[in-house]
Amino acid sequence: MMKISPSAFADTKPHYHILDGLRGVAALTVVWFHIFEAFATSHLDQQINHGYLAVDFFFILSGFVMGYAYDERWKTMKVKEFFRRRLIRLHPMVVMGALIGAIMFYFQGCPVWDVSKISVAMLLIATVMSTLLFPVTPGTEIRGVGEMFPLNGPSWSLFFEYIGNILYALFIRKLPTKVLMILVIIAGLGLSAFAIWGPYGDLCVGYSLTGDNMLGGSLRLLFSFSAGLLMSRVFKPVRVKGAFWIGSLAIIILSAIPRIGGSENLWMNGLYDTLCAVVVFPLLVYLGASGHTTNKITTRLCKFLGDISYPLYMVHYPFIYLYYAWVKNENLTFGQSLPGALALFFGSVVLAYLCMKLYDGPVRGYLTNRLKRKS
Repeated sequence: MMKISPSAFADTKPHYHILDGLRGVAALTVVWFHIFEAFATSHLDQQINHGYLAVDFFFILSGFVMGYAYDERWKTMKVKEFFRRRLIRLHPMVVMGALIGAIMFYFQGCPVWDVSKISVAMLLIATVMSTLLFPVTPGTEIRGVGEMFPLNGPSWSLFFEYIGNILYALFIRKLPTKVLMILVIIAGLGLSAFAIWGPYGDLCVGYSLTGDNMLGGSLRLLFSFSAGLLMSRVFKPVRVKGAFWIGSLAIIILSAIPRIGGSENLWMNGLYDTLCAVVVFPLLVYLGASGHTTNKITTRLCKFLGDISYPLYMVHYPFIYLYYAWVKNENLTFGQSLPGALALFFGSVVLAYLCMKLYDGPVRGYLTNRLKRKS
């Protein structure tokens, strides 16, 4: 079931094969969710409607694997070393995503955002801020659509992931299991209230430096990350057959479910999001951690999906901006743009694989060796 690979959630400890595969499946659904954004007027009418919930799944996975990989190390590991390890694991692809976004920025002009008005100096400042993961406010970001990371939108979840890492190292890891359980319950109630009675009727928040987005993003992180960490402490595997295929099918179906309730009953969709984030996703992580790959095909598929999952998440969105601009400029239907959508999807997978092989893996290996020499 366990084998070291370049996609390991932890830096040195073996990881769960099936969880890697499920993370890859979730990353693929995110790409299609973003592709269909080009044809939606709002989240109310978007196809692959609930792909944004993959982030909650990622946060639960992160908490689970964080506890599994690091909880036993704190007797000998210092906080500074932990932060170094996490930066090595996460930040090379943050930089790559920002650089790709900057290179492609002037090719993404459309009626929704006018890139021609942005000077090279402004783009350079935005690039530096994105590579350092410094968020910007809606009034100062260069694209003009309110994202805190306008060159590579998905970086917002890495911003919260870093916050989760800081909270874990300085605070959450020290909590007794019973206290951690109370935190999970309180955060879950807060997340549920935001989803059901909040202003949007969904959990598609966190990408903008506004009050509602920061509150919603913080609740998404705090519940999911803490729940994953709690699961790592109390986890006892059960016998499960076909865990990867069951989990993959569940993630795809849950992501593709149309919007529920419409604009008149926002609470209904909020309730769906709550059930996915608070109930179903923890069960899927439990399922994936309990299962075993039983043949070479599934094992290799899980490894491949795990290897490309994080690079794919971090490099696909600049091409989404380009695709979005193409669709808007040419006034295309989805059918007319399907060849471009397929090229974007498969091209992003290939690019993610190349980044993993030629950039992320080698850079992390080099930085890890330097860290070992200093320690």
